[in-house]
Amino acid sequence: MQLKHGKPVESIYQEDRDDKMELIEKIPSTDNQENKIINTIALNKIIENLNTKEKQIILLRFYKDKTQSQIGKMMGISQVQVSRIEKKVLLKMREKLEA
Repeated sequence: MQLKHGKPVESIYQEDRDDKMELIEKIPSTDNQENKIINTIALNKIIENLNTKEKQIILLRFYKDKTQSQIGKMMGISQVQVSRIEKKVLLKMREKLEA
């Protein structure tokens, strides 16, 4: 079968002559991108429902790359308190993501 321009129609399951891969294998997958978007939406929803202190710690720690000591100084609490809150919040977030 030929198109108007004289080029034959190719099957997506036809092997490429150069690298012996089927053409369908060369089509980029959007599954990974979709999963990233879904995970980001779910994570944002969970973060929205944290209290102010919890939200601030998570955002500073994981989005602003601050250490627990830096966060403690910024918030006027000890590094140990930051660590305990972070651990509690991460456990809570993990449970909500698994639900």
